[in-house]
Amino acid sequence: HLEESGGGLVQAGGSLKLTCPASEGVSSLSTMGWYRQAPGKQRELVATVTGHTTKNYADSVKGRFTISRTTNWRTIFLQMNSLKPEDTAVYYCNYRRLSVDAWGQGTQVTVSS
Repeated sequence: HLEESGGGLVQAGGSLKLTCPASEGVSSLSTMGWYRQAPGKQRELVATVTGHTTKNYADSVKGRFTISRTTNWRTIFLQMNSLKPEDTAVYYCNYRRLSVDAWGQGTQVTVSS
């Protein structure tokens, strides 16, 4: 079970930090990440982390967003700085390991211009 938190309304240039704890057993070899879906668009990758150090970012967020993970691998964070109106979307947490592919319910991030 994944439950995102930390979304909200922020002005352009502002910051938000999203949090996603996993409530069940988590493998150190798993990949957790953040995806987003804006109205009328497909869901897209924002950032993922495998273990603690292998990180992947969408080009559109590189240098502005940072993904991190707790030492017990159970919780991930997304620090979002220099937010832009085009970052407005529902942000989803994802856990993936072998045949397991779990999603949270999403948290709304709205960036006003």
